[in-house]
Formats: sequence, structure tokens, C-alpha cells
Amino acid sequence: MAEINVVPYIDVMLVLLIIFMVTAPMLMQGVKVDLPTANAEPVDEQDSEPLIISIDSTGQLYLNLGEDEKQALTLATITQRVGAVMRRSPKKPVLVWGDRAVAYGEVVTLMAALQEAGAPSVGLVTEPPQ
Repeated sequence: MAEINVVPYIDVMLVLLIIFMVTAPMLMQGVKVDLPTANAEPVDEQDSEPLIISIDSTGQLYLNLGEDEKQALTLATITQRVGAVMRRSPKKPVLVWGDRAVAYGEVVTLMAALQEAGAPSVGLVTEPPQ
């Protein structure tokens, strides 16, 4: 009676698992910011990928939309692009990654501009405390 040898399939599966484990941390998009820590409940799982606006310690703004995510944009450009996205999909979640060193007023100005662009609510991303 012939039996199927499954050892090669297990080897391939383990190699794929290692590849995914190594590449998964690299899939994080956006600009490197030092997020503040806070005790907060995670946001409910959304069907669509959120629109992430990053503000680094120098106050530069970045948007995870388009071909060059590492290019600094002006507030007017971000407002215009977010407004266009919100007109197409009004339920799309909008998140702000604000560096802990950036002034609070700059984050509030950004959040107000995002709400004027049509974002019904804007979330702030934090890291859990260690």
C-alpha cells in the first residue's frame, strides 16, 4: 500500500513560517515616531485600513497614502487628501501618530484640520506601558 510522504510539506511550511515571522515587523508603514504610553482599550477591528497621519518630533506631517509615504507634507495638502478620501469612504478610520516630543498644540491643530476635512472622529495612537 502506498503512503504519502508529508515530511517535505512540513519542511516547506516551516520555511514559510520563518519567512513570515521575519517579514511581518517590516510591514509596519509610516514614519518612526516615539509614541507616548497610555492605558487604553484597543480600537474595535475595522474592515478597512485606517488612514494614518504621522507627526514627528520636529512637527513634520506624513500621510500613509500615495507612493511616497516618507515625504513631508503641509497641513493644507494633508487636509485636501484626507478630504478626498473621506468623500469616497466616509466611514474610514483616521488615526494620528504623534511623537511624544511634539507640542500639544500642533497635534490639536492637526486633529481640527482633519475634522474639517470630513473625518467624523480622529483617534490617537499610543503604546501600552511596559
